[in-house]
Amino acid sequence: MKIGIDARLYGPKWGGGGLGRYVEELITELQRIDSEHRYVLFVKPENAEACKITNPKFEKVVVDAHWYTVKEQLLMPRAIKKAGVDLMHFPHWNVPLFSRVPFVVTIHDLILLDDPTSAKATTLGPLLYLLKRSGFHRVLHRAIEKSKKIIAVSGATKESILHHFKEVPTEKVEVIYEGVSDLKHVANRSGRTATQNPYFLYVGSAYPHKNLESLLHAFSFFAKAHPDTKLMLVGKDDAFYQKLRGEVAEIGIAEQVIFTGFVSDEELAKLYADAALYIFPSRFEGFGLPPLEAMMHGTPVASSTAGPLPEVLGDAALYFDPNDLEQIVAAMETALTNQEKMAEMRAKGPLQAKKYSWKTMAHETLRLYEQTAHH
Repeated sequence: MKIGIDARLYGPKWGGGGLGRYVEELITELQRIDSEHRYVLFVKPENAEACKITNPKFEKVVVDAHWYTVKEQLLMPRAIKKAGVDLMHFPHWNVPLFSRVPFVVTIHDLILLDDPTSAKATTLGPLLYLLKRSGFHRVLHRAIEKSKKIIAVSGATKESILHHFKEVPTEKVEVIYEGVSDLKHVANRSGRTATQNPYFLYVGSAYPHKNLESLLHAFSFFAKAHPDTKLMLVGKDDAFYQKLRGEVAEIGIAEQVIFTGFVSDEELAKLYADAALYIFPSRFEGFGLPPLEAMMHGTPVASSTAGPLPEVLGDAALYFDPNDLEQIVAAMETALTNQEKMAEMRAKGPLQAKKYSWKTMAHETLRLYEQTAHH
């Protein structure tokens, strides 16, 4: 069987955080475990070099088309047809409308349907926004309806799909959990001393559903009593992060909030390892990769109770209502004052993270490819 994978989102630097990581790890692991099938990886010029071929059964095809564009709708079907693949895997819902090859699709979340605030968040003008939103609905509906199988990255995502698309049979949607990356094998905490200022860490995008404004306001209350504590926000600098910079200045905590922009895996591993607390205030998620990465590094995690987060993080995290600033502040207080609880979190976190394996994810995805081909 010749399998195509839309790898234009390959790598966190290009594909945006968790989605890019998912594509990268899937391709890396498939190259390790599958010597039977042939693969065509459709990449962009920007990430073509980063996407390494380590298995002779794999090849790359460069398609110069960004996701969510008209160009994508025109160029991707031609490239797929020319490559002669038997089955396509689209790791996101942006499936080209005119592609006629059988496909499976991974749905990470349906935040644009679940969260009206994020659905309306845009840097486009009103007309372009309406066109884009109309296109989103059409593309998403076709991806759900025409796919041979749907991969959901958590039980909560599967429930969301079945809630919004009642005509989809339950058996069409299969839950395959993501894995956790060992970021350059940083095994031990690097030994933050009492004289160093502690910091809380957030890693990810600044889209409205990530609820970072609430985090900033909670931190502003906390910082009055703990002026030596910093909040570090790690994510690719964009219009949403620029807006947060303005918010930080407005509420008077600019000296205590650090924006790092995008960082390498090596830098990220050290930031995880040295943080006093990883804090994840999101209102909607599909899986929740960054808190698991923090746990892998032995960092205590405080997470919102949204969506799949309790499902994925289990009893290894502190939880708070993402809409309750007092609960967020209380989690921060616990991180600095309750060392016994923090020691418990440090012990439980790595054990919880180890339940999720990219290798297992790839094996289950390969099995799904094979099952789909035989039906």
